[in-house]
Amino acid sequence: MQIELARLRYELRRAKEKVRLAKMGEQPGFMGLGAYEVDVYYETIKRQIQTIRRKLQKIREKRKLHRARRHELGFSSISLAGYTNAGKSSLFNVLTRESVPVDNALFTTLSTTTRLIDVFGRKVLLTDTVGFIDRLPLTLIEAFHSTLEETIFSDLILLVVDLSEPLEEIERKLSCCLDTIYKIGASSIPIVTALNKMDLLSKEEIHRKVEALKDLAPNPVVVSALYGINLEGLKHEIRRQLKDYVKVSFSIPISEETMSFISWLHNRTNVYAIKYENEKVNGIFEAVPWFADKVCSKIKNLGGIFDQFSKG
Repeated sequence: MQIELARLRYELRRAKEKVRLAKMGEQPGFMGLGAYEVDVYYETIKRQIQTIRRKLQKIREKRKLHRARRHELGFSSISLAGYTNAGKSSLFNVLTRESVPVDNALFTTLSTTTRLIDVFGRKVLLTDTVGFIDRLPLTLIEAFHSTLEETIFSDLILLVVDLSEPLEEIERKLSCCLDTIYKIGASSIPIVTALNKMDLLSKEEIHRKVEALKDLAPNPVVVSALYGINLEGLKHEIRRQLKDYVKVSFSIPISEETMSFISWLHNRTNVYAIKYENEKVNGIFEAVPWFADKVCSKIKNLGGIFDQFSKG
C-alpha cells in the first residue's frame, strides 16, 4: 500500500498538468481523453489516494497499540536497519532462530517483524525493518514512514553493513543509511554497526576495512550472520550500549497476590533471584528505570520493601 501510495502521488502530479492543459483547450492527447475524462481521471486518483491513506492510518493505529503493548512489557527495543541486501533478515533469523524471508530483491522485508531475544540474561525486543536504498525519492520516504517509524521508537539501532563489498561502496551505503536515520528523526538513538559477511574476507581485508570505517561506523562489530560468527561479541556490544538498566532487590510477604506478582515479574523483567524465606519472597530483578519504578510501586502496594536502585 505504501508503494502504491507513492506511485499514485507521482501520477497525481502528472494528472494535474493534464487537467490544466485540458482546461486551456489544449487536448493533451492522454490516451485520447478529453477535458471531462481527464478531470474524472484526476478525481479517481485522488479518491484512491484517500482510500489508501485511510487504510494506512488504521495500520498505524494498530502498530501504536502493538508498541504500547510492548512498552507495557518493560523490555528495551532494538531495530535492525541497513542498506538493502546487507543481511538484516539473515542476522534477525540467527539471533531469534526465526525464518523471515531472505532474498536478493529490493524490499524483501516490508512489514516489520518483532521477536523477544536474550542478550546474556537480558530480554530485549528485536525488530526487522525495511532496507534503505540510495537516492530514495522523498515521496517514498514519506510513504514508508509508518514502517520506518518503528526505528524512531527504538532504544538502539543495529545497523547492518555488507563488509564484503568494495570499500567505496561500503562508505557510500553506510553514509546513505546514517543519512536516512537522520531524516526520519532517529539520530539521537545509540547505534551498533554489524559489519556482516566477514566469512567472505581474509583477516587482512577485514582489518584494512575496519580501520578505514572506524570513524564512520558507530560502535562496529565484525560478524557473519550466515555462519553465526562473533554473535557473542555483537551481543556484548549491544548490552554495553543498553547500559541504563537498574537492579532492584525486594522483599514481600507471601500471599496469593504476591505469587501472581512474581509470575508477572518473570514475564516482564530480568529476574536474577527469587527465594522464599520466613513467609516472605526475596528477590532481585533488572529493568529499564521507568519500568523498575512501576514494579516498585506494585511491591509497595503488596506491603513489601525494596532497596535503592543500583546500576545494571
